Amino acid sequence: MAPRRFSAALALLCIGAAPIALTGCAPEPAATTGSADSTADSHSETASPESSAEATHEAEPAEQTPADSDFDATAHSLDDPASLWVVTNKLRRLQPNDFAPDDLVMPAGVENEFAQPLRHPAARAVEAFVAAAAADGLNVRIISAYRDYATQVALYDGYVMRDGQAAADTYSARPGHSEHQTGLVVDFDDHGDCYLSACFGDTPAGIWLAEHAAEHGFIVRYPEGKQEVTGFMPEPWHFRYVGPELAEQMRETGVTTLEEFFGLPSAPGYAS
Repeated sequence: MAPRRFSAALALLCIGAAPIALTGCAPEPAATTGSADSTADSHSETASPESSAEATHEAEPAEQTPADSDFDATAHSLDDPASLWVVTNKLRRLQPNDFAPDDLVMPAGVENEFAQPLRHPAARAVEAFVAAAAADGLNVRIISAYRDYATQVALYDGYVMRDGQAAADTYSARPGHSEHQTGLVVDFDDHGDCYLSACFGDTPAGIWLAEHAAEHGFIVRYPEGKQEVTGFMPEPWHFRYVGPELAEQMRETGVTTLEEFFGLPSAPGYAS
């Protein structure tokens, strides 16, 4: 995928009337195919998964054969938007739609293109993650982190106007379904030519981040070959904080998506 920077028109679309910069817009999609853009208790009912009857694919529960046989897959809610394990996708919207974390902080000592915060545990983990990359000679920065519901409304509506809803849905989450709204997601860049592009996964930084993500509590949320499960094209720059316990468990079992690990329905499309 050829690298694409945001156009001036798209920048204005993203910021609207307020100077909130680009806030992690999706890359511009190709003309014919959309480009990629695009959580303490047991599973509660505090979120609003869409009817599973609408799902066309069912993810099989992960084979639980990890090194840590005491891992408890019900330790955190998958529905509560304040949970580190919340799963939001095209069939599972956040509830309430305008949920906002109450522990947002700025990651310290990390270049942050648009000065966006993260939830406290994710921010501290990012600091360690980026420092570890730097120790190995890689200069990594944040290009998108938390964005609120209103920002996602502006982004998504703008993409629909520009490309149509079908194309927009391949690379941008509808408002209320965006992982960025949880404050647990960070998009990374290495100052190279693969800014928000698939080729980032093949760069030294992209490879290193994917290999070391679990050590710092992160997963690559939208991996290669899992579009029919996650609903989004591969995003090798998009890292989701789930905590070291779950991240290491997923690495040990070889299960790469939250949907498959927890036996949730695949979410290739929205229920309506």
